[in-house]
Amino acid sequence: MADEVKKLIAEKQKCDGFIKVTDEPVSGLTSEQKVFLNRKANMLYNQGDIEQARRIYTTTGYSDGLTRVGDVYMQEHKSISALKQYLLAHNTKKAEPIYQDIAKVISAMLKDDAL
Repeated sequence: MADEVKKLIAEKQKCDGFIKVTDEPVSGLTSEQKVFLNRKANMLYNQGDIEQARRIYTTTGYSDGLTRVGDVYMQEHKSISALKQYLLAHNTKKAEPIYQDIAKVISAMLKDDAL
């Protein structure tokens, strides 16, 4: 089972950066596997291994975990990375302020070009 789960995680993590990796959890995981993985990810998160936890949360589609990872990124001033996690978690409340900040930056750039 562990090798199978590792393979599924590796397949889901082929793309990194701002490109949306997935909007759906791995469909081949059972409820028991998701619970096991989310518990493992929570342990990793609590130990400070945010990136490994993020990979598992993305694989399982665990929105609370994705939101917590996004919150860590916001504390580290990585708003684009945070936005990605909030989008994957379908957390519009957390994503909206980032959209507003992006709009302000674009607006300021457009005003500077007009001068």
